[in-house]
Amino acid sequence: MTSRVRAIRIAVVTVIVTAAIVIGGYQVQQMARATEDDTYKELKLFSEVLDLVERNYVQEVEPKKIIYGAIDGMLKALDPHSSFLKPEDYKELQIETKGSFSGIGIEIAIKDGILTVVAPIEGTPADKAGLKANDKIIKIEDKSTKNMSLTQAVKLLRGPKGSKVTISIYREGWNQLKEVTIVRDVIPLKSVRSKLLEEGYGYVRISSFQNHTARDLAKALKELEKDGGLKGLVLDLRNNPGGLLDQAVKVADEFLEKGLIVYTDGRRKDQMLKFNATPNTRHHDYPLVVLVNGGSASASEIVAGALQDHKRAIIMGTQTFGKGSVQTIIPIDGNAAVRLTTALYYTPSGRSIQAKGITPDIIVPFVPKEKKEDGKGGVDPFHFVKEKDLEGHLPSADEKKEQKSGQAEGRKKKEKNGTGEAAGDGQEEGASAAQTSTSEELDNQVEEALRILKAWSIFSKVSAPSE
Repeated sequence: MTSRVRAIRIAVVTVIVTAAIVIGGYQVQQMARATEDDTYKELKLFSEVLDLVERNYVQEVEPKKIIYGAIDGMLKALDPHSSFLKPEDYKELQIETKGSFSGIGIEIAIKDGILTVVAPIEGTPADKAGLKANDKIIKIEDKSTKNMSLTQAVKLLRGPKGSKVTISIYREGWNQLKEVTIVRDVIPLKSVRSKLLEEGYGYVRISSFQNHTARDLAKALKELEKDGGLKGLVLDLRNNPGGLLDQAVKVADEFLEKGLIVYTDGRRKDQMLKFNATPNTRHHDYPLVVLVNGGSASASEIVAGALQDHKRAIIMGTQTFGKGSVQTIIPIDGNAAVRLTTALYYTPSGRSIQAKGITPDIIVPFVPKEKKEDGKGGVDPFHFVKEKDLEGHLPSADEKKEQKSGQAEGRKKKEKNGTGEAAGDGQEEGASAAQTSTSEELDNQVEEALRILKAWSIFSKVSAPSE
């Protein structure tokens, strides 16, 4: 064995041990539960495979590439949201949270190994080019997206303002791929937009939760309330993929005076946190309707869940995405970082949103404009990718029960038929998709929310009959 191989082995063990200490600080507890022999047996296996690659692979491979790939694979094996951020990926993430980048403006996820559109960001080049939820991105330029990671895809989709990128997409019902060339632009990601729907009735849309979202919301509400106040407000969280936890807490706090907003529960004591509302200096004592859909995820679900549990708002629309896990970004040596799922979050009443989502108080599917005009009704044919659709997702409590039930059924069939095979229809739950209108004309969900607010105002004036 060459000295170089031995050096690489030592480096690998050092990297793994160091990463474990930095990531969680609980390596000692883990090793206490497993025997020392078992731990080093697995490290020995890794070292042997590394030695085989070093000596037998068709080309010489940089040790850094092998190590990065091993760490990336280790984290991907955990769940869809844990990942290794190489220095360039970590830098991109920092740019995103500051509120702007140059690209096409699209939210993406991996479904069944295929790069899939969750939702285009409204008003961006992707939105204007006609991309829709659940479009499959098969190629970016001349590169296939099969088994491509999200970070790799983001890197290819982003680029200087004014440059072009061609993507090949497939949409349900098409018989061939369609190439779409999009001109990149600066995506400012203005997270808060507001307007008056009618006199006394306001509308605020939050498209993502960034550093200044809560501050911008407070400004928008102050502007809407300045002329005689409001009789009601529509808070639109549709297609909002989430963002910063602290901003979600502050947004919910804007409409709550007291009580629990959200709490997190993890393995470590410092991952068990509670976030409570504080008394507001400016009160918003008017009815509130919150719009959600299958593109409402994570921080959006925190806000909707808190307002629903406190009976502060009526939640309307369709079932949300169901991302109820907390990711912590942990910097490590070499300007890289680890995105690690460290906890699950729960609504004030103790509901877990993971792989389930928020169920609206009033279900109102989105009706496309053309179907509304011809009187046929119907729903948008493009279904959102949900958390439960992602490979390797953390299962919900209901899924765990189903899995146990399925295992028990499989054992019964095995005993009865003498085979270990168990049948399953493989069918996934579907939810009606809803989209946010980018035009000035109100879509049917906003119209329904406005009607509810008006009815609320009328009923509040009706007195119960006296005896």
